[in-house]
Amino acid sequence: MFLEMPGFLSDERCDCHVMRAVRGRIPSRALALALVVFLPTSPCFAQEGTAILAGRILDDTDATPLSFATVLVENASGEPLSGVLAGSDGRFVIRGLAPGSYKIEVSFPGFYALGVAVLVSELNESYDLGDVRLLREVNLEQEITVTAEDIRGVGIQTEVFRIDEGPTQSTGSLLDAMRNLPGVTVDQEGRVSLRGSYQVSILINGRQSSLTGFGSQRGLDGVSAANVEAIEIIHNPSASLDAAGMAGVINIIFKQEQRKGLSGDVGLSVGMGQFSKRRSDLPTEMGSYSNNPKFIPSVSFNYNTEHVRSFFQAEILAQDALPNNEFTTRSYEDGRVIESQVPENREQIHYIVRAGSDIEVGNSNTLSVSGIYDFETHTDRAQVPYILASTSERRRFWFWKEEEDTGFANISFDLKHEFVTPGHDLRFNLQYTRGWEDEAYFLNEESLVRIGMDMTHLIAEENTVPLSLDYKRPLSSGRIELGTKLQTRWLPISYTVDRGVQSVIHEGLGESSNWEEDIYAAYFNWVQVKASYSFEAGVRFEQTNVAYTIPEDNIYYETSDAYDYFEVFPNVKFTYRLSEQNQVISAYNRRIDRPGEPELRIFPKFDDPELLKVGNPYLRPQLSNVFEIGYRRSWDGGFVSMSVYQRQISDAFQRIFAIDPSNLRYAVLNRLFDNVGNSIQTGVQVVSEHKVSESWRVSGSVNWFTNDINALETELLFPIRRPFSLAASRDDTGDFIINNQVKTFRGGEVQLSYIYYAGRNIPQGRERARSSLDLSATWPVMSGRAELVFTLSDLFNKFGVQREVVGQGFTALYQNFLETQVARIGLRTRF
Repeated sequence: MFLEMPGFLSDERCDCHVMRAVRGRIPSRALALALVVFLPTSPCFAQEGTAILAGRILDDTDATPLSFATVLVENASGEPLSGVLAGSDGRFVIRGLAPGSYKIEVSFPGFYALGVAVLVSELNESYDLGDVRLLREVNLEQEITVTAEDIRGVGIQTEVFRIDEGPTQSTGSLLDAMRNLPGVTVDQEGRVSLRGSYQVSILINGRQSSLTGFGSQRGLDGVSAANVEAIEIIHNPSASLDAAGMAGVINIIFKQEQRKGLSGDVGLSVGMGQFSKRRSDLPTEMGSYSNNPKFIPSVSFNYNTEHVRSFFQAEILAQDALPNNEFTTRSYEDGRVIESQVPENREQIHYIVRAGSDIEVGNSNTLSVSGIYDFETHTDRAQVPYILASTSERRRFWFWKEEEDTGFANISFDLKHEFVTPGHDLRFNLQYTRGWEDEAYFLNEESLVRIGMDMTHLIAEENTVPLSLDYKRPLSSGRIELGTKLQTRWLPISYTVDRGVQSVIHEGLGESSNWEEDIYAAYFNWVQVKASYSFEAGVRFEQTNVAYTIPEDNIYYETSDAYDYFEVFPNVKFTYRLSEQNQVISAYNRRIDRPGEPELRIFPKFDDPELLKVGNPYLRPQLSNVFEIGYRRSWDGGFVSMSVYQRQISDAFQRIFAIDPSNLRYAVLNRLFDNVGNSIQTGVQVVSEHKVSESWRVSGSVNWFTNDINALETELLFPIRRPFSLAASRDDTGDFIINNQVKTFRGGEVQLSYIYYAGRNIPQGRERARSSLDLSATWPVMSGRAELVFTLSDLFNKFGVQREVVGQGFTALYQNFLETQVARIGLRTRF
């Protein structure tokens, strides 16, 4: 048992390094005790800090604990600030240290005092002085170094953005909020990218979760940003994190209410989307949805006791929407030009429930149990015309209804054992995640070829069970992390069809498939922290076994697939502190991205039968090596961070376009997944934030890079074997984001954001530039117990995706003018 007194300072994450401890005399025991008990809080500690310093005081002769020894804290000028008395076992804890220089004075009657110079930086928040031994001899010096337990503090390799510090899309989804973050881009499929790459690993509170899916981020579109406290962007992840995500890691931190008793909030927002059209619909009776209404009630409860913290969050989204609105103009070598439009007119209800408890078991164990249930059901309708441009004749009319249920469910058990020293812990985690998709298409056609109906019904699951054990231990000048993880993933799919007259659905697909993956991983990570530099080096080993069972009656893929591979993923980071405000970094890491269920699926999707989407069961993982050199300068009210990086990618996978030469009735392009070879991205990214005045804050980022795509020669398998080649390309491109936050009268706040993605090369062509201007505002009401929030995304409706595709025997202009223009107004009240 020990006595402790609260400390002081700012809310920044901290790290501490002890320079030198010199033995000498300090004031008398009575005076020291008086300072500990009666010392008032110093005015310089107006902000509260988060750093923790601990240790144990012993007799150097026989290692006997010195019960109730005195520990005083002084600032750099020698002014006493606060202090603690050690417990009966000689242990002490000092809380609330903020960045700065301190001197820790340790004393006990009959012993010489020990003075310890301490430097607190912005990297870590837990430190261990270890055993502090007081000597009976005089004129001795002893070197003591402090431990640091790093959470991934703010720096040039990690950026933390607080969602609750402004109105940024707080009535919208988490994807809406992420679109406005410096350095982050989001495309029409809900894929999140960093520095031009979509291969990003998304974590929830530091771990993979059902909300993100494994390999997909679309689930975030249904998560309210109001329940998120902060988002971490980690460009150079350590070996302690999964090796997935070659572009980096984004960690989403949910809010956790700390006050005891019952608290929470209730919210309601309404909105409208797609109130203007970027392009006129092609002639059909239905066209594409516009002026789409949205209704979003939500509730959040927290109930905390001394030893149990529980939460419950629920949200319902009822809306009409336009998740895709795909225009395609195809030009063939024989002179034909065919125009088409696939508008996904959606009526949707989406439910999300998240709940859990943290239970303190004894003094050193915490059991966390949490779960998420995310379910949505929708009906899509589309009328798809295929028009011959030379005569404006509708040669084919394809119309359908889709009934689909999708969802994620996750349950997580986490047991954390904390040893006596802060930052020294052992953590066990077990999860089960199930994602599912149940889609039925009722397809109709009127054309010169036939008048007929078809039906497809697909049920796909993605089951994942990760089991991990993680250990952290502070050292005399850093820490070690080591752990192991076992993960199994299986993806069963069933596929049934009802073919009509002259059906367009391929014969010989089979009725089921199953993909299985087992990963065995172990890692070690070492961190060295000094006053002028920090060094981190780690390695992760992963053995992966994969098997794909293809039905025997499938005529397009000859055999089932099975393979295994062993990969080593090193990471190295070196940070040198030029001064308190300036630091430089160099880093290297190796990452991997594995294909998910949509990329592997062998069954085609017939929402657009002339742009037929299908996966590839033989798809292989893509690997990357990332090198980075960076510089960061901080000042009161802001910072600027600049990084020069190169990402070398091998076996990148993505969709490609190819003519189907086996189909003689229709002009069909296959959109197939394949490993498209190697590429290199070399770029410069600048991220900055500055507090211009008390009422105006500006932040933004610029990412400019060269994208080199190598030439490729390969063979396509579906629906027939045929050679395929991809020309090399090189282009300079970039992204630009600027965000203004202005405080207004009566506690209100307005935010204006502009996003610009420059045109860029892609395999087989080029993606055109696009931009978005977003506006949001918030005002406190009901004496501060509630807030009124308004958001307007993509004011000028310029954020749709347009790609120019150059294929073998054709060119195509693909335009997806999906719903990006949405206005919402909401009220959220707290209790």
